[in-house]
Amino acid sequence: MTKAGERFALGLVLLAALATVLPFLYMLATALTGQWEAFRYPPALIRGRAHFENFPAALTALPFDRFFLNSAIVATCVVVGQLFTSAMAAYAFARLRFPGRDRLFLGFLSVLLVPALVLLVPRFLIVNALGWVDTYAGLISTELVSVWGIFLLRQFFRTIPRELEDAARLDGAGEWTIFRRVVLPLSKPALATLAVLSFVDQWKSFLWPLVIARSTEMQVVEVGLANLHGLYYANWPYQMAAAVTATVPLLLLYLVAQRYFIRGIQMTGVT
Repeated sequence: MTKAGERFALGLVLLAALATVLPFLYMLATALTGQWEAFRYPPALIRGRAHFENFPAALTALPFDRFFLNSAIVATCVVVGQLFTSAMAAYAFARLRFPGRDRLFLGFLSVLLVPALVLLVPRFLIVNALGWVDTYAGLISTELVSVWGIFLLRQFFRTIPRELEDAARLDGAGEWTIFRRVVLPLSKPALATLAVLSFVDQWKSFLWPLVIARSTEMQVVEVGLANLHGLYYANWPYQMAAAVTATVPLLLLYLVAQRYFIRGIQMTGVT
């Protein structure tokens, strides 16, 4: 590639990065403005002084401490559950041989074609019959299996050399020992990728928590943000302050796991 081509490619990357970051910068800037300053045109990053008092005011308007706790509990439990179920199912599809394996895997993948709204009512009826409405069990139980997670880990497990597993078998290791002591330690990038994506997906989950959680004590962050919008419809700084706070845990999680996350994306071929 010529230098002109490299510069053009770099310009496109910078433009894409700016288009991605700009909404977040505007959200932060709006969170630091006064209530009526946010409606002025053209918009400015920060007019006059920064209104840091918007953050405690917005977060105390509703019990956001409880919302954050609920989201953290639900997301953590779902991550652990999905890692467990996805890793075991993916290893079976990638390494074990049994009749109908490939057809069963295609059947699993076909679930990805079903819209989530189609499953909303059956899921609610099952959870309601179990008496789990407005409980952590109701929020968590329906999310413990991830078809996409099974696909992701299966693709990664297939890249692990079989020679390592054969060497373990020669030493007398069984399938469970191979899975636990050989495959899982080599799969940290893929497991970290699934953990990050699963946590993000649960942290920003809105529809299912809105349906299953009836009391304020069981609501999660996304539902709390929606309620704040209804409470302070014209106060965009308050809403943006709460939204900025809600993104901080996701940013910290990515900063901690970015090395494994990037490597896992590269090795599984997920785009």
